[in-house]
Amino acid sequence: MLDNLFSMQGKVCVVTGGSRGLGAFMAQGFLEAGAKRVYITARKAEACLAAAEELSQFGECVALVGDVATSEGVMALVKQLNEREQHIDVLVNNAGTAWGAPFGQFPEKGWDKVMDLNVKSPFFLTQALTPLLEKNATKDNTSAVINIGSIAGIVGNGLDNYSYAVSKSAIHQLTRVLAKELVDKHIRVNAIAPGRFYSKMTEFLSEDKEAFEEELQSIPMRRWGESTDIAGVALMLASKAGAFMTGQILPVDGGTTLVN
Repeated sequence: MLDNLFSMQGKVCVVTGGSRGLGAFMAQGFLEAGAKRVYITARKAEACLAAAEELSQFGECVALVGDVATSEGVMALVKQLNEREQHIDVLVNNAGTAWGAPFGQFPEKGWDKVMDLNVKSPFFLTQALTPLLEKNATKDNTSAVINIGSIAGIVGNGLDNYSYAVSKSAIHQLTRVLAKELVDKHIRVNAIAPGRFYSKMTEFLSEDKEAFEEELQSIPMRRWGESTDIAGVALMLASKAGAFMTGQILPVDGGTTLVN
C-alpha cells in the first residue's frame, strides 16, 4: 500500500508559473514520483524552455509559453492542452505576482494586476480545464486542483503588499467554493499556504542579511522552506495520499501561523 501512496505514475500535470521557484519545485516532485508528463507555463519563453529542459532529466516536461494573467492567455493555454491531451489529472494554479507600495501611494493598477493573476485567472483556468480534469476522474481515482495561497492570506502582512494579502485570502476561499462545486465530478480542490521560501518574490529579503535574520526570528523552526517542503505537500495533495482531502488550506510555514 505505502509503495503506491505517493505515486504519480501515469498522471498528466499542469503547473502554471512552473519555470522557477515553488512551481519548479512541485513540477520536479511530480516527475520524480513518476508523472507521465508535466506541463509548465511561464510568460518568458527563454526561461520556460530552459526550465523544461532542466526538469526533463526527471521525466517528460513540456514548456507552454504564455501569460495566464489575461483571458486570452488562459484560453490559449486551454487550447494547447486540449490539442495535446485527452485528459489531465492535476492542475496547480501557482502563477502569481505581488505589488508593494505604502498605503497612501498604493495604485489601482497594483491592485488590479495582483487580483487578476492571483484570483481571477485561477478561477477561469480551472473552469475551462474542468472537462479535461473530469474526463479520467472517478470516485476511486480523483483529479486534483492545487491552488497556491500564502500565509499572508491568513495572518497580518506588514510589507505593504495590500492586494497580495487580500488576493491570497481570496484564493483560500475560492478553494473552498470550488471544492464544493467540483466534488461530484470527482475533482478535489485544496490549497497550500506557503510561508517563506526562496524565490524571486522573496529575493529582496533573502539578500538583505539583517532583514533575513530578523525574519528568521519570527519563524518558530528558524529556517525558510526548501524545495522538498513544498514538493512533498503538493505530492500528497495530488496523489492517493490526499484522496480524502478537499476544500482544505494547508499552511507550510515552519510554524509561523502559530505565533502571528
